[in-house]
Amino acid sequence: MSDSLSHSLRRLWTLDKFAYSLRVFMAFSGAMALSWQQDQIGLAIPLFLGIIASALAETDDSWEGRVRALLVTLGCFFVASLSVEILFPWPWLFAPGLALSAFVLIMLGAVEQRYATIASATLILSVYSMINIEQHGGTSEDVWRQPLLLVTGAAWYGVISVVWCALFSRQPVKQSMAQLYRELGTYLIIKATLFEPLRGLDVEARRVELARQNGRVVSALNQAKEMIFRRLEGQRTSRKLNRYLRLYFIAQDIHERVSASHYPYSALAETFFHHDVLFRCQRLLDQQGRACKRLAKALLLRQPFDHGLSEQALEDLRASIVYLRAQRNPAWTPLLRSLQALGRNLATLEDQLSRAHNPDMVADQQDASLFNRSPRSLKDAWERVRLNLTPGSPLFRHALRLSTALLVGYGVLHLVHPTQGFWILLTTLFVCRPNFGATRRFLYQRIVGTVLGLVAGWALISLFTDPLMQSLIAIAAGVVFFANREKHYVIATAAITTLVLASFNQVGDGFDLILPRLIDTLIGALISGLAVFLILPDWQGRRLHKVAAAALANSTAYLREIIHQYESGKQDDLAYRLARRNAHNADAALSTVLSNMLQEPGHYRKKDADEGFRFLVASHTLLGYLSALGAHRGSVSASAQDAELYAAARTLADRFDALAARLAAREMPPDPKAVQAELMAVFEREPTSAQDDADDERRLIQGQLLHIARQLTPLHDAAERLIARPAESASGTSAPA
Repeated sequence: MSDSLSHSLRRLWTLDKFAYSLRVFMAFSGAMALSWQQDQIGLAIPLFLGIIASALAETDDSWEGRVRALLVTLGCFFVASLSVEILFPWPWLFAPGLALSAFVLIMLGAVEQRYATIASATLILSVYSMINIEQHGGTSEDVWRQPLLLVTGAAWYGVISVVWCALFSRQPVKQSMAQLYRELGTYLIIKATLFEPLRGLDVEARRVELARQNGRVVSALNQAKEMIFRRLEGQRTSRKLNRYLRLYFIAQDIHERVSASHYPYSALAETFFHHDVLFRCQRLLDQQGRACKRLAKALLLRQPFDHGLSEQALEDLRASIVYLRAQRNPAWTPLLRSLQALGRNLATLEDQLSRAHNPDMVADQQDASLFNRSPRSLKDAWERVRLNLTPGSPLFRHALRLSTALLVGYGVLHLVHPTQGFWILLTTLFVCRPNFGATRRFLYQRIVGTVLGLVAGWALISLFTDPLMQSLIAIAAGVVFFANREKHYVIATAAITTLVLASFNQVGDGFDLILPRLIDTLIGALISGLAVFLILPDWQGRRLHKVAAAALANSTAYLREIIHQYESGKQDDLAYRLARRNAHNADAALSTVLSNMLQEPGHYRKKDADEGFRFLVASHTLLGYLSALGAHRGSVSASAQDAELYAAARTLADRFDALAARLAAREMPPDPKAVQAELMAVFEREPTSAQDDADDERRLIQGQLLHIARQLTPLHDAAERLIARPAESASGTSAPA
C-alpha cells in the first residue's frame, strides 16, 4: 500500500501543473488565513487579485532571475494600481491613460517574452484595481491602501515562487526535457507511417501531419533550450545541468536525423512492395518513437531506461537490406544506396538513444554554447521595439487593436453604466488575441466557461452558505483555474467565475454579480470580436507569402551551412545549430500561420490555406532532404573532385534565395527549369573514382543534392500560386480586407 502511494505521489510530482497549482494553493490559503485571523474577510479580495496577477506574470527562470523579474513585476504592479487609484475619479484623464498604457505595455513584448508576460499581467492587475475600487464604492481618501494590498498579494505569491524555484530549480528542466522526448517520440511514430508499404498512400496528408508535429517538436526544443540557458548562466560547472544540456544536444541530433528524407517514399513503396524492408523501417521507427516516450517517462520517474525492442528491430532491418543486396538487381542500386543510408541514419539514431540512457558518459561538445536571444543592452531592447512600430508588424496591430478595444469598452461601461461594468474590460483583455482564429476560440470558450461558472457558483453558494466553506470553494476554484488555464480554458473560466462569486459573496451578495457578470462578458466578447475583425485585421493570408519566403530563406541558409561543413569538416558548432534551428522554427511558423488561417472567415481564405499547405509540403520535404544531407556530414573526406559539386550546391542555394526574395516581394519568379537541368546534370554525374560499390557515400551526397534540386520546380509552382492567389482573393467580399 505504501509503495503504491509513493508511486502515485511520484507520478503526481511529475505533472508540470502540479507544482504551479500547489504554489497557488499555498498563496490563496495563506491570504485567506490572514483574512480570517484579522477578522477582515474583505482583505481576501485584493490579496487574491494580487496573487492571481502575480501568478500570471510568473516566468521560468533561475531563482536569481526570478527575484529580478519579481522586483520588476511588483514595481509595474504598484505604479499601475496607484495610477488607477489616482485617475479613477476623472474619466477623461483615465480613458487616454488606459489606452496609452495598454499600447506601451503590449509593445514592450517586442523586447522579450518575459516582458510580454509581465506587461500582460500588469494590464490585468490594472483592471483588477478598477474592480476592487468599484467593489468598495469608489476611491477612498487613503489612495495607498488598495494598491499596497494588491501588491502585497502579488509579493506573497512571488516569495513562494522564488523559494520554490530555489528548492526545486531543476524540476521544470526535467519536465521540459521529458516533454521534448515525448514530442520526438510522437514525431517518430508519425514518420513511421510514411513507410507503410501500401500503394496509393496519401503521402501529402501525412506530410502535413508530420509538419504540424514538427512544429510541436520545435516548440519543445525552444522551451527546453531557454530553460537550460537561464539556469546555466554562471553555473557551467553544475553537473546536473550539464547532464540536461547533453540530453538537449542529443535531442537536437535525433530531431535532425528523424527529419531526414533519403528518397521519395512512393518510389520506395512501389519498388519494394513485395519485400519486408519498408515494414522493417516502419517497425524500427515506431519502436524508436516508443523508446523516446519511455525515455521521457524514465527521466521524470528516475527509472531505468530500456530500449531493447528497437535494438532488435534495427538488426532485423539490417538483415533485410543485406538480403536485398544479395539479389544483385541493377534496377535497385540507387534505391538500395538510399536504404543503406537510411539504415545507417537509424543506427546512429539508435546510438543516440543509448547515449541518452546515460548522458553523463557522453563527452562534452567542443562548442556547447547556446544562442542568447535576450537583449544585450537598452539600445538593443529599444531597437526591437522600434522595428515593430509599423502597421506591418502583427504586434503593433495587436497593441493598437487592444488599446482601442479597451477604450471602447471603457466608454461603453460609462455610457450604459452596468453594475460591475469593469468586467467588460477584463473580458476584453483575456479574449482579444493577436489573430482572428485565437480570438474566436477564446471568445467562445470565455462565454461558455462563464455560463458554466455562474451556474456552478450559484449552486455552490446556495448549497454551502457557511462562509468558511465558501472560502474553501474560492481557494479550490483558484487552483483549478491555474491548473487548466493553458489547455482547458472553458474549465479555467468556469473556475475563476466560481472564485469571483464565492469571494465576493463573503463581503456582499454574490448573487447580485451573476447577471452583470454574464452581460459584461457578452459585451466584452462582442467588443473583442469586432476589434479583431475591423481594426487592422491581421488576416494570415496577407502575410502568408512572407512567412513562406522566410521558411525557404532559412532552409537555404541551412543548406549553405551544411555545404560549409562538408568543405571544412563536421563540427556541431553554434553557427550550424543556429542555422538548423532557424530552419525548423520557420517551418513551424508556416505551419502555425496555416492552422490559424483555417479558423478565419471567408471561403477564399480556406483556398489560400490550401495553396499554403501545398507550399508547406514542398518546403517540409526540402527540409527533410536537407536534414538527411546534414546528418551525413563527416561521412566523406573533402577532395578536389568535390569542388564542382559544392559550387553547384551554392548555385542551387542562390536559386532558392532568389525564389524566396521574389516570393517575399510578391513578384513572379522566372522559370527555373533550365538552371535546374544544369544542376541536376552535375549531381547525377558519377564520381570519377567510383568503381562498382566504391564511393557510395559520395553518391549518396550527390543523390541528396539531386533530391534538393528537384524541389526547385514544386517550390516554384507553389510560390507562383501563393503570389497569384492573394490578387484573386483581394476582390472577395466575404470579409473586410
